[in-house]
Amino acid sequence: MKKLITLTVSAALLLAPFAYTINAPALKLTVDAVSAASEEAPAATAKPAAKPTPKATAKPTPKATAKPVATAKPAATAKATAKPAATAKPAATAKATAKPAATAKPVATAKPLTVSKNVYQDGVYVAYGDAYSKGTEGAKVTIKDGKIADIVLMRTNPKIIDNTVSNNYSGVWVAYGLMKERLLGQSRDSAAAVDAVSGATRSSNGWKLSVDRAFERALKVKPADATYFAGDHMGVDPEGKYAVFASYDANSLTAVKLYPMTSTGSFVDEKAYTAEQTAAIAAITPVLLAKGSAAQPVAGYEAESKAAINAFWDAEQNATINNTSAYVDGFYSSYGTARSVGVERADVVIRNGKLVDVKLYRLGTNLIDRGTSAYAEVVKANAPMTAKLLANGSYIANYDEKVDGISGATESSHSWNQAVQRAFEKALKVPAAGQYFDGKFAGVDNQSKILLLVDVAADQVTGIKLSLFGTDGKLIAADKLTADQKTLVEQLTAGLLEKGVQLADVAGQEALSAAARAALTDALTNASKVQGTYKDGTFTSYGNAYDKGTNKADVTLRNGKIVNVVLSRVGMNLVDLGKAAYAEVQKAIPQLTASFLTAGTKEGVQQVDAVSGATSSSNGFKTAVDRAYEKAELVKVDKAAYFDGIFIGTSIDKSVNVMVTVKNNVPVAMTVYYLDKAGKVKIPEMLTAADIAVKFEIESTSNGKSLHKYGYRAAAFGANDAEKAVSAKVIEAIKSALETASK
Repeated sequence: MKKLITLTVSAALLLAPFAYTINAPALKLTVDAVSAASEEAPAATAKPAAKPTPKATAKPTPKATAKPVATAKPAATAKATAKPAATAKPAATAKATAKPAATAKPVATAKPLTVSKNVYQDGVYVAYGDAYSKGTEGAKVTIKDGKIADIVLMRTNPKIIDNTVSNNYSGVWVAYGLMKERLLGQSRDSAAAVDAVSGATRSSNGWKLSVDRAFERALKVKPADATYFAGDHMGVDPEGKYAVFASYDANSLTAVKLYPMTSTGSFVDEKAYTAEQTAAIAAITPVLLAKGSAAQPVAGYEAESKAAINAFWDAEQNATINNTSAYVDGFYSSYGTARSVGVERADVVIRNGKLVDVKLYRLGTNLIDRGTSAYAEVVKANAPMTAKLLANGSYIANYDEKVDGISGATESSHSWNQAVQRAFEKALKVPAAGQYFDGKFAGVDNQSKILLLVDVAADQVTGIKLSLFGTDGKLIAADKLTADQKTLVEQLTAGLLEKGVQLADVAGQEALSAAARAALTDALTNASKVQGTYKDGTFTSYGNAYDKGTNKADVTLRNGKIVNVVLSRVGMNLVDLGKAAYAEVQKAIPQLTASFLTAGTKEGVQQVDAVSGATSSSNGFKTAVDRAYEKAELVKVDKAAYFDGIFIGTSIDKSVNVMVTVKNNVPVAMTVYYLDKAGKVKIPEMLTAADIAVKFEIESTSNGKSLHKYGYRAAAFGANDAEKAVSAKVIEAIKSALETASK
């Protein structure tokens, strides 16, 4: 008999019913309301793109005493391929190029007179400041009652994907937090008046301009005398071939500049243009200036023209005040159709309703990424399918395996396409009906004891297939189950269909009963139309270091739960010490691994007791897990470049170790160690004159309070060839240490 499984839709579309019904507060399926309820609450992104909503904590729902009533069947998903309504065709002018103003400070547009806060429509709005050669600043703003209720600040690369903070110039590192603090709660007028952060004036003004433009987009009645934000706007085609700088005044296009891009998403230096690139730019630029996004491909440059036109369209959308995109920009992740052999997942970044970045994964029966261990044909299909999706700029509507599928992997390519389509639906500003996607979804408990294949239709669970994992980590075939196992499978399946995640324990099988509830929770979370708080994947982080090494954790997360963790004690050369580690640490690692998996969450891990005799290492591993969770956050609570603490890194050849101390998220002190082939620290008598000179330079150029001289884009140095050779390795170690410290 089909039974509804706790599918209540709350105002924020939180999965609270699941949190209480499995009676595990640590699980807290806390989710982000942005994509499902963007008109009530809000990316990087980026690379995306992070989600801009305040974190919403799932509140317990009183236990139901009667069977839930079925909810209405969701309406058909809105097509994601439709482009926003066309804006007025820009007028051509004689001016043919516009160089990005790398030094000019963006100036906020004029503010309206103080009026009723009701002139603004509540919701989430993304806008960018003026573009320049390194990218542009952006802001994803949640407006509520005419004020900034939440904000995510972005500083993009030329591909207009949010940079990792540590990749920005150092003056910006602390500016994110300060500017967010200054802008929160402000009205449009008061936001324009906040002070810029010293050392990051241009970025501060860029963010303020972005905020002003977000308010402009939020106006219920758009200005009648302006179509565009006056200024320079950037756009990039989804394939990353070309970027366009489009300059506008209030009502017309005034200039166009076309830039070819590198495979890493940067501009090709104009001095390095090939003859073909120079010719293509000369042929296409006048057509863009005259016709804009309505331009037709130039004969002989069809592929280049298509990319350039797509890039121009993107710039035009960023410039248009009344941007009519149906989607909230940002990062979204979703799944395709699950099968007994696994499932496909897609992580995407959406901007202006277009797919601008996508990563495809093939998960095994335990729902952990198989990487290159997946079927050979599926591994081969990943790159061409990624290219196909980016070229389309979206999912492929009316997907036909025979026509669109990748040969040898049609089922996987179809599932990837479906995952991208579902990610687009998560991004809708106006959510489609229903809390869950229809289809078949997999769920596995975080210790991989049970796999569920769950059929969902119209927000109801209509079928469940339950499989048990053996001690070898593989599924036990149905015909290999013992009589007792078959009985247990039948009992658990019937109980899940009847009671859902409120399934009562089967006597004598309490652990597997809990696993069944957790697997159903996992499946329904995978089926949800709400984007979660954390990215799925494996995140590596470290505890605090000292002069013998540090503690490392490779943490694999799915839906915010730890599904795998590998703990290791590494030496000064960052190599696993294994049996060379202290005996107490060797003993503690398997105990802590089991305890962390049982705890399953960020909060739960911090409650795990330290192992006697290895208290310091236990706390170091707990710190590493906590930092891994911070790396996985979609919306960074503290958008800083580095964790506070002590971190080590090594040169490529493992001969140099540098220990970096980070305070207030800035590297402030460094200590250099030289290592022997066994990874042990050399005594002073073993050091050369060049070793000593370089060590002195690194360790003496810091006051321990402000940014270290070599804490930002360090380069080799030296008075002679010997010192230069040593310093080059030291710089490698510094960069490695900063990578271990990076958020």
